[in-house]
Amino acid sequence: MTAAPGSAIGSAVPTVFVVDDNAAFRESVRWLTASVGLAVELYESADSFLDSIEPDRSGCLVADVRMPGISGLELQKIMRDKGIALPVIIMTAHGDIEMAVRAMKEGAFDFIQKPFNDQVFLDLVQQAIGEGVKSADARLQQATVRARLELLTPREREVMAMVAEGAINRTIAAKLGISEKTVESHRAKVMEKMEVKSLAELIKLTILLNGYQGLPADKEG
Repeated sequence: MTAAPGSAIGSAVPTVFVVDDNAAFRESVRWLTASVGLAVELYESADSFLDSIEPDRSGCLVADVRMPGISGLELQKIMRDKGIALPVIIMTAHGDIEMAVRAMKEGAFDFIQKPFNDQVFLDLVQQAIGEGVKSADARLQQATVRARLELLTPREREVMAMVAEGAINRTIAAKLGISEKTVESHRAKVMEKMEVKSLAELIKLTILLNGYQGLPADKEG
């Protein structure tokens, strides 16, 4: 593995990770990306990349679709299984377009055909890095909200789910078999623990947590 000056394993700096078995090509990409101030790390194989990468790294991966050992398509799947959320740009030769389309269907950010225009490549890399940063921010926000959710009691979660669906206190009280005053108390605790000041904010958080199994989704019948 070769890294451009200023890049470091574990760094928060967005990095272009290049995986290709052609040494001359790797060096040409290193020079190109470094010329515009991007941190870059080069790997001769998917195995060497997987041995070095940490799940919290940011940036994007540029990988050849055809390589000895683990291919670019297989690497993309392994990354997904390991929770490595880097946007993936697949590089293809002329005869690999069908494989590139398959990679896109399986979640690749984009693909680019060799030989490519330098500026087109740099633009694509910058777009992928931007997308990766946005995704990382969203994951951090979701993790923060989930941590707040863990502070709620089971009853407070029930109340939160029903409030977010628009149920009024009287309806919630009747469904749960408790008094309206108790519902009001639970609502106040929910707002405090979830760190929101309005119903609109609470609804936004429940949308963010959509699919999280810890939040009941009991609907009025």
